[in-house]
Amino acid sequence: MEHDFQHATKLTLMLAAIAVPLNTIFGTVAAILITRNEFPGKVLLLSLLDLPFSISPVVTGLMLMLLYGRAGWFAQFLAENGINVVFAFPGMAIATMFITLPFIVRELIPTLEQMDLAQEEAAKTLGANPLQVFWHVTLPNIRWGLVYGVILTNARAMGEFGAVSVISGNIIGRTQTLTLFVESAYKEYNSEAAFAAAVLLSCLALATLWVKDKVEQAAAAEAAK
Repeated sequence: MEHDFQHATKLTLMLAAIAVPLNTIFGTVAAILITRNEFPGKVLLLSLLDLPFSISPVVTGLMLMLLYGRAGWFAQFLAENGINVVFAFPGMAIATMFITLPFIVRELIPTLEQMDLAQEEAAKTLGANPLQVFWHVTLPNIRWGLVYGVILTNARAMGEFGAVSVISGNIIGRTQTLTLFVESAYKEYNSEAAFAAAVLLSCLALATLWVKDKVEQAAAAEAAK
């Protein structure tokens, strides 16, 4: 049981380590492109980005099963290339990334909309390339929103249950995250292991809240200057 607990902890941290950076990059790029451009279907795109908020995580897991399962749309391609998605780590990573997709985008869009574009235009006039404009002008203006979005994404990734439960198969010692471990241990009347995992998740949640509070205080102090 101790080995299963350690593996579940490791798997939870690995999923967060993959989902957070990838969604940080995607969310930042998507937010900039959406706020800086007008194009047909923009409202529809914003609605699609909110899908993880409106769809049950269990339904998300079932959708992934339909896409990557034995009878799924990509089943033949995956089988030919020896790629396992369902009941394996890749499927869990995809589910986690989908569930945590909107947080950074939704945090950055309001910040970018309120930002004065004159600074970016001035930097471009002085010869700065797009990467330099982002690094020296855009990023300093959106950093608190970005940090806040990263915190929310990380918290959601570590606490995800429904979608990961469906796509992983909840295989003990192989595809169990901490949340799945808590449920499994509790159902097996192993209260000590269940409560130990629950305490660890609670400590992670408290640490997240503490960091969130510090970020809000720092952002408020900077705004007051």
